[in-house]
Amino acid sequence: MPDLLRRSIGLIHPRLAVVVHDLGMVWLAWIATYAVRNSLLPEPQPVIWWGPEVAVLLAVQAAVFWWTGLYRGLWRFASLPDLWNIVRAGATGALLVAITLFAYNRLSTVPRSVLLLYPAALVVFLGAPRLGYRFWKDSRLDLFNDSPSQRVLILGAGRAGEALARDLKRENRYRVVGFVDDNAQLRGAKLHGVPVLGTLEKLPQIAAEVAVQMLLIAMPSSSNAQMRRVVELCESTGLAFRTVPRLDDVVSGRSQFNELKEVAIEDLLGRDPVQLDWTAIRSGLTGKRVLVTGGGGSIGSELCRQVARLGATSLTILELSEYNLYRIEQELRAAWPDLILDARIGNAGDAATCEHVFVQARPQVVFHAAAYKHVPLLQDQLREAVRNNSLATRCVADTCDRHGVECMVLISTDKAVNPTSVMGASKRIAEIYCQNLASRSRTRFMTVRFGNVLDSAGSVVPLFREQIRAGGPVTVTHPEITRYFMTIPEACQLILQAEVLGQGGEIFALDMGEPIRIRDLAEQMIRLTGKVPGRDVQIAYTGLRPGEKLFEELFHPLENYRNTAHAKIFLAQPRSMSWELLNAQLARATQAVQDFDEDQLRRCLATLLPDFAWREKEPAAVVAFRSHS
Repeated sequence: MPDLLRRSIGLIHPRLAVVVHDLGMVWLAWIATYAVRNSLLPEPQPVIWWGPEVAVLLAVQAAVFWWTGLYRGLWRFASLPDLWNIVRAGATGALLVAITLFAYNRLSTVPRSVLLLYPAALVVFLGAPRLGYRFWKDSRLDLFNDSPSQRVLILGAGRAGEALARDLKRENRYRVVGFVDDNAQLRGAKLHGVPVLGTLEKLPQIAAEVAVQMLLIAMPSSSNAQMRRVVELCESTGLAFRTVPRLDDVVSGRSQFNELKEVAIEDLLGRDPVQLDWTAIRSGLTGKRVLVTGGGGSIGSELCRQVARLGATSLTILELSEYNLYRIEQELRAAWPDLILDARIGNAGDAATCEHVFVQARPQVVFHAAAYKHVPLLQDQLREAVRNNSLATRCVADTCDRHGVECMVLISTDKAVNPTSVMGASKRIAEIYCQNLASRSRTRFMTVRFGNVLDSAGSVVPLFREQIRAGGPVTVTHPEITRYFMTIPEACQLILQAEVLGQGGEIFALDMGEPIRIRDLAEQMIRLTGKVPGRDVQIAYTGLRPGEKLFEELFHPLENYRNTAHAKIFLAQPRSMSWELLNAQLARATQAVQDFDEDQLRRCLATLLPDFAWREKEPAAVVAFRSHS
């Protein structure tokens, strides 16, 4: 029991000391105000050190301190909000003291000037010790810290840079020696005693002059073009550099505000934040029953997160991969425990599975993300590409039509435009079927096309990471090959926006920004690891693979695309096809899949896609390029 008592006293002692200090300052401010007022009189009067007025003052002011939460703040981190709290407490306390003393004795013993001067004195007497204590603690850390600290330069003297510098002053690992910022008005200014040394263009010179060991990028709201410029400047110094997270990563909970991290390729290739009509998106999904096929994949899983976040009544996931389904189910149940979630293992191309799932879930909105997408892998596996990408889409679309689903969104690809690969051709057939079914159904069928998604499974970014980690070489098919890129969350948010815009039968293409040369991507990823392309990690050019294009397209010339109500979404004009011809060829394709007759499948593709040039061997231009290399 004595040990417990000692521990209890130890816990309340610091807080009790603060209470005693603050009430002492209240008394001192009152007496000092009285003394100043009396000293200005022609005949100075003695100061009353104690009396009923002082007792009323202490009781009222203590209650006000407790009400304003003044005792909950820590002196170690005293700042402007604490000072504002003191101002509130002083002004409120003086008003209540005046009212109480007026009721007690009509203020017969208290001069009005004392009541006016007292709050100002109290703010000084309470604020100065707090700020002084914080300054002493910060200085003490700097003076008595024996561990070596790393000299750092902060890029960006805005709010993020100021907050980062303030946080780093409490740590022993870093010593901020300056800021650089393009705002000319900040030149020569100081933040927390640290000077702004110049502009970003002079970064290499400034970094050498002040002998910094690391650069910290504090520009969370910068555009991707600005970020690329900053990273190039950092790389030119030869110093290590880190960055604070992007604002959208902080808001979404993926990162802490002042968490320092390495610059990722997504920070440079991801595009500027997209402005979405969230009111319309919520109205299209809130309270709805939603089904996502392929919900365990890169795009499907992010769609599930977005749908859950937007308040869907229920979410059903149809996924063939047991592990992927398990992983997304566990994540969703932990993050949204109130969501009605049904995770189903099954093939979207199995008619019996689709029928059973639709009867059980009764979905109102369906996102069809289940597909095979790896171009080289599918190039000599025509049967699987058509079965999973084309016929499975037909199965899901027909089931949506039978059950009166409000809307189905097909997730397609830019490789379906003028397809040169089996994967692109199989997705184009899926687009054609949904477009033509839309005019014959109550369900709104729409298609969304976009290019490569950063860090999706099987994409080039994780492949390059593994190759760089292994020491190289990084394999690029062609020095001039380009691709469009966007982040997974952005792609899914634009899919949701397109779902609201669509009336049925449309093909929406997402604005992918400027295409990126894969060679530049490889070089940038190598440099971000602190290595030099061509010296530390080699880049090997392997030649275009069968079915691969040098550049991708988002529209066919005959589709006559136009703008929509959203600046980042374009609308392609559908190209009609004979419904009888389409169904006849798909019936032949279904039989060919059952018979494993790939020759018949080739004939079906040639009939449905006359422009599709079948390529099983490399183009002559590629062979010539390899020979020249």
